[in-house]
Amino acid sequence: MLLLLLSLALGAEPGAGALRLNSTEGCEIIHPPRDGGIRYRGLTPDQVQTVRFLPFNYEIEYVCRPDREIVGPKVRQCLRNGTWTDMSHPSRCLRRSTGKKAVHIGALFPMSGGRPGGQACLPAVRMALEDVNSRRDILPDYELRLIHHDSKCDPGQATKYLYELLYNDPIKIILMPGCSSVSTLVAEAARMWNLIVLSYGSSSPALSNRQRFPTFFRTHPSATLHNPTRVQLFKKWGWTKIATIQQTTEVFTSTLDDLDQRVKEAGLEITFRQSFFSDPTSPVRNLKRQDARIIVGLFYETEARKVFCEVYKEKLYGKKYVWFLIGWYADNWFRIKDPAINCTVAEMTEAVEGHVTTEIVMLNPENTRSISNMTSQEFIEKLQKRLGKNPEETGGFQEAPLAYDAIWALALALNKTSAELVKKGLRLEDFNYNNKNITDEIYRALNSSAFEGVSGHVVFDASGSRMAWTLIEQLQGGVYKKIGYYDSTKDNLSWYNNDKWIGGAPPADYTKVITTFRFLSQKLFISVSVLASLGILLAIICLAFNIYNGHVRYIQNSQPYLNNMTAVGCTLALAAVFPLGLDGYHIGPGLFPFVCQARLWLLGLGFSLGYGSMFTKIWWVHTVFTKKEEKKERRKTLEPWKLYATVGLLVGLDVVTLAIWQIVDPLHRTIEEFTKEDPKTDIDVSILPQLEHCSSTKMNTWLGIFYGYKGLLLLLGIFLAYETKSVSTEKINDHRAVGMAIYNVAVLCLITAPVTMILNSQQDAAFAFASLAVVFSSYITLVVLFVPKMRRLITRGEWQSEQQDTMKTGSSTNNNEEEKSRLLEKENRELEKIIAEKEERVSELRQQLHDRQQLRSRRRSSNPSRDSSAADNHFANASGTVPTLYQPSLPLVRCLVSEQADKLGRSNCDGSRVHLLYK
Repeated sequence: MLLLLLSLALGAEPGAGALRLNSTEGCEIIHPPRDGGIRYRGLTPDQVQTVRFLPFNYEIEYVCRPDREIVGPKVRQCLRNGTWTDMSHPSRCLRRSTGKKAVHIGALFPMSGGRPGGQACLPAVRMALEDVNSRRDILPDYELRLIHHDSKCDPGQATKYLYELLYNDPIKIILMPGCSSVSTLVAEAARMWNLIVLSYGSSSPALSNRQRFPTFFRTHPSATLHNPTRVQLFKKWGWTKIATIQQTTEVFTSTLDDLDQRVKEAGLEITFRQSFFSDPTSPVRNLKRQDARIIVGLFYETEARKVFCEVYKEKLYGKKYVWFLIGWYADNWFRIKDPAINCTVAEMTEAVEGHVTTEIVMLNPENTRSISNMTSQEFIEKLQKRLGKNPEETGGFQEAPLAYDAIWALALALNKTSAELVKKGLRLEDFNYNNKNITDEIYRALNSSAFEGVSGHVVFDASGSRMAWTLIEQLQGGVYKKIGYYDSTKDNLSWYNNDKWIGGAPPADYTKVITTFRFLSQKLFISVSVLASLGILLAIICLAFNIYNGHVRYIQNSQPYLNNMTAVGCTLALAAVFPLGLDGYHIGPGLFPFVCQARLWLLGLGFSLGYGSMFTKIWWVHTVFTKKEEKKERRKTLEPWKLYATVGLLVGLDVVTLAIWQIVDPLHRTIEEFTKEDPKTDIDVSILPQLEHCSSTKMNTWLGIFYGYKGLLLLLGIFLAYETKSVSTEKINDHRAVGMAIYNVAVLCLITAPVTMILNSQQDAAFAFASLAVVFSSYITLVVLFVPKMRRLITRGEWQSEQQDTMKTGSSTNNNEEEKSRLLEKENRELEKIIAEKEERVSELRQQLHDRQQLRSRRRSSNPSRDSSAADNHFANASGTVPTLYQPSLPLVRCLVSEQADKLGRSNCDGSRVHLLYK
């Protein structure tokens, strides 16, 4: 009792009265053990005697007599559920062994928090200490003792306990942290105290940095050991595009950086990287939006439940997706109720089905005995008895063999170090935080460790990390099944061939895009080709007809050579329909540029010949018959070479333009891609429709030039046809038909050109518009120009010679009507000139007569009788009347000046020639 009161007095601190005690809430006070006491922080002895409950989070510390030591937890904390920590392990004060010296180990176990791995690792460590201390061949003069705290896997909490371990006696010869974040802090600080750090549960790749952590070892392999296994699985299943999502912690960031480097070396690719701190909603949604299929997830167990709740909401699971997770979660991690998520157990089970885990082999799969004379299975059975609860509900159960082997690795290293120190006159108990020599000996001993543990063969690499196999498991029906092992040191994959997939086979790593070309409808192509072929046949018939009947005057008066050019132009334009319909269905990519050239040249030259010859006719008619009268006479003489030169100019302009186009910027095959389409059968495939086009780098510029002057030519042709619609001439007797053809061609071209540009992405519609416009315009032109001629010659028989017509029918007058009209018109113009000259002579005579009359009047006034007699004798005729002078309004003049003299007939005229009035 005196010892208890002494400990209470020593434990009292200033400000104890500030501690609020409640008689109904908290943890019931614990009585001191036998031969020991408890330090109640902040309480006076009187308060200890009266209080029944201590508040939550309150800590008590066990103390013993000087000759005794604590076995069991040294510190306990009041939990929120009203119990003290580690109540399953009693704290006892045992008499110190007089034959063995204590070597203390300072440990930090995450007993609570987000990753409570210490729940199973601490009992495993205690088992190892008992087994080691019971061995006479290992550290016979020493006893390993454990001093531990709950780090909660929190670096801040761990910092507090680290300094308690360092600044409170006894001296710790080694530190054993748990999770990576705590190990990073401890290992970075430990070198300042010349302490070796041996971790049992740290996987961060950053801890492999020897310059930053020179005294760090771990029995838990580095997380990067998962990456060679993952890369091997990616290759096995034929995946090249990988997506990742990680929690933003150093261990996962460095692991992902290592994975990125390894996949690049293997020729693979990480296409999407997403990260989150606490809320994975947006990253998961981004993975869905980016069509991620093969996803590597790097996060702790609590965050894994959040991620897969969002995965269920986004439907990012099923036969199209494969998730790769870390294998050290509890087997039922997705069934644990978590208030941080709003998904049911059934929804979580559905979302995680089929995922693959890579896990470091932490338990020897072979039934061989370890250095502790236990098989791995015996170890598991012994640990389960000590835990007394379901291993699936115990955090860190999978890492427990690593914690067990960590104590053995330490014991063997200290045993070897002790033997080396004896040679130097030193002992383990001589260790202090300033003695670097003993630290170096422990380092060398650990670095050369090699033994068979319950977790397998224990050996460390140059960075102090454990080398081990990787276990590959798959969740099948809610249960993890082993599907293989991978030995990265030998690059050996042992496969069980029992992997199962929801879709029956491993899914594709991305939506495979199948390229399909949109080809022209063959029915449409054949139909239009038939029409074009018939049109070409019609053009050939018309051309042959025109050539054969070229001697007939009616054909001659229609400028047959221009009509021949029109027929040839229509033939070329109709021939362009065939290359217009050729695409990848008929020809390969190598021939496509030649087809493009054929389209352009056939259409260009066909238009220039066909439309250019008609435009030349209508232009000449307009030039001749719309000029002023004084200029018309000089232009009525038709010179055919000028017409042919005009057509040649238009064709030459096209040839020059097309040649420059093809030399400077030739047409080539281009591909237009459309929106991806989902097929009705395969969900891992999308169809990418493509369409072939003939194009060039500056296609729009060339089309603008080409369409520009062609359009102006069409508009000018419409204007000229309208202006000459009422003109009649025998020089070009079919100019009205030419005007009608120009109307149709111009309207069709002006409509079709912009429509085909708009419908360029719709191959059937564009081809139909373009080809049918060519076909119809050619048909109309041929029918309008040639069919009336055929009909006239057939019905009237005008293809026969004029002599045959006279002998058979006697109708040469009718057949030569136009020739007579031409001759009479010429004669009429000559007579008009003669009449003009006579009228001028009459005017002169009238003036002379007037002058004589005035002279006679003057003479008569001077000599009336003589003048009267002379006048009577000179001007009077027998009847005494004065003869009538020439009048221009006589019927003869009206007959001669008439432009239709041949129609009036010569019987209505006084004579065919004008009689001279004066000799």
